[in-house]
Amino acid sequence: MPASVLLRDRPAAPRSSSVKALAGVIAMAWRSHPVVFAIRLALTVVAGLVPVAAAWLLRTILDTVTGPHPQAELVPLIVALAVAGGLAGVLPNVSQYLSARSGRAFQRHATLELFTAVGRLTGLRRLEDPGFQNQVSMAQQAGRSGPGMILSNGVGIVSSALTLAGFLVTLAVLSPVLAGIVVAATVPEVIAELGIARRRAELVAGLSHAERRQVFYADLLSSHAAAKEIRLFGLGSFFRGRMLAELRAAQRENERMDRRELGVYTLLGTLSALVTGGGLWWAISAAAGGSLTVGDVSLLVSALLAVSSGLAMIINNTAMTYQAVLMFRAYQEVVCAEPDLAVPADPVAAPALRHGIEFDDVWFRYGPDQPWVLRGVSLFIPPGEAVALVGHNGAGKSTVVKLLCRFYDPDRGRILWDGTDLRDFDPGELRNRMSLVFQDYMTYELSAAENIAVGDLSLAGDAAALAAAAAKAGMHDTLAALPKGYQTLLTRTFFDLADKENPETGVLLSGGQWQRLALARAFLRGGRDLAILDEPSSGLDAEAEHEIHSALRARRRGHATVLISHRLNAVRDADHIVVLVDGVVAEQGDHATLMARRGTYARLFALQAKGFAADATPAAQGEGNGHG
Repeated sequence: MPASVLLRDRPAAPRSSSVKALAGVIAMAWRSHPVVFAIRLALTVVAGLVPVAAAWLLRTILDTVTGPHPQAELVPLIVALAVAGGLAGVLPNVSQYLSARSGRAFQRHATLELFTAVGRLTGLRRLEDPGFQNQVSMAQQAGRSGPGMILSNGVGIVSSALTLAGFLVTLAVLSPVLAGIVVAATVPEVIAELGIARRRAELVAGLSHAERRQVFYADLLSSHAAAKEIRLFGLGSFFRGRMLAELRAAQRENERMDRRELGVYTLLGTLSALVTGGGLWWAISAAAGGSLTVGDVSLLVSALLAVSSGLAMIINNTAMTYQAVLMFRAYQEVVCAEPDLAVPADPVAAPALRHGIEFDDVWFRYGPDQPWVLRGVSLFIPPGEAVALVGHNGAGKSTVVKLLCRFYDPDRGRILWDGTDLRDFDPGELRNRMSLVFQDYMTYELSAAENIAVGDLSLAGDAAALAAAAAKAGMHDTLAALPKGYQTLLTRTFFDLADKENPETGVLLSGGQWQRLALARAFLRGGRDLAILDEPSSGLDAEAEHEIHSALRARRRGHATVLISHRLNAVRDADHIVVLVDGVVAEQGDHATLMARRGTYARLFALQAKGFAADATPAAQGEGNGHG
């Protein structure tokens, strides 16, 4: 999508005010590093007054040299001027060091605050919103550098303002008219700079989506997971073209902005040169006429140049601060975002499952303009039994799982845990009573041990528990045989810093082995009340599938299990089978009951059984001929 379209259709600006954002930065500066913040304020005052003091000292020295004053008075003046010069040289370096130090503290604090806020979004709906993802992208960018930039520019503004105030007084003493002209000439510059800053912030917001797409294509081209298809299908040039198209679109908008800025700054520079040149001409003429002394001319020239450069510095820093504040508002919008799922102020403690889980006339869709995915679903999941969900793709099976995990709330109806609505529990406490294997399980680029431990971090240090979970999933021998055993990294994207020269520092697993690791996470969670298994054996061979389902059957005793599988042979021994068709419960019962009903389940089972029989017949005939 062209960047110009993105700019026209960009999301509305964040609602929080710029003043609130600026106050938030100052508060963050104090929380992050109060001592450094206080020192920087003190140095800012000194840095702002040093140039004024130096100019007045130089004026006094020149008047002493050219006037009838005793030459002995020069020594303390020269020493004082040298000290002022030394401070002028040292203070910027000290300020730069403190700025870098506070910037690192800012980045740590902002990163923690931002991702803590994202973690508070206990559901999935907000994360599926592209507009919110754009906002998070802007927030990450603003959080990395925004607070430090705002504070540094703020310090520069205060320092320049102090210098400016001193020299404006000086100019007003020497020539009130000239002082007024200089100040008046800055009004257009202030207006122009703030306008540029606002447009820059809008440009960043408008290009956020294009930049995220560019990064997506770049990551795709270097991704190991995508490498096979990209090379087999010859997609490299296609994705490179997409990446460069997004880059060119963003650069065109930046180029247009740069040209506009160049024209504005050229006009402003011309105006500043005219004012400064006119002031210098007046000073020289006044000195030639005897109205000003040599020291006065020196002071006026210093004041004129300092006022001009100081105003430019203040305006530039203000514009940059304004732009950073506008972007920081996106950060604050994410940090202050309300939870996407309502959490009661006084949640009910989630009890061990005794009676069962009930779907009571549940309706759900992923958005108000989206079709209904579930339409009046009612079903019951008792403890100690396995309930299987069966149906075509898109029938609503995975949506039932998402609602059980309370990643979303139903639009209508209720889901009850032992008679209590899931919305009355704390989501984290509820989920802690579940173990899960998702169809789209994660493959973490961590060590083998960590890939299992993420299932229950409280057991991360228990090597025996990790090994036992791996053994139940049939992975212990495989992991123990890796170059570093369970500590081997399961990636070729990163390396072990302690052994980075070793080409065997990382290992890649097959798809079936990764699926077994995902199962090991579920086994590590042990005696949770509810086990949700979404296609837990889809990547396994027939023998491994039988082995895994035997282990899962042994685990069911005393716990509720929800099983989803397109392989109906894997669910035939479930205590209860629910057939979903277009978001509606079409049939339910055990295998024998549904086969006798000759409905959807029986038809699907017969089709799969027929396929297996057709594959097995030639093999059986071949075996017979071989022995004949």
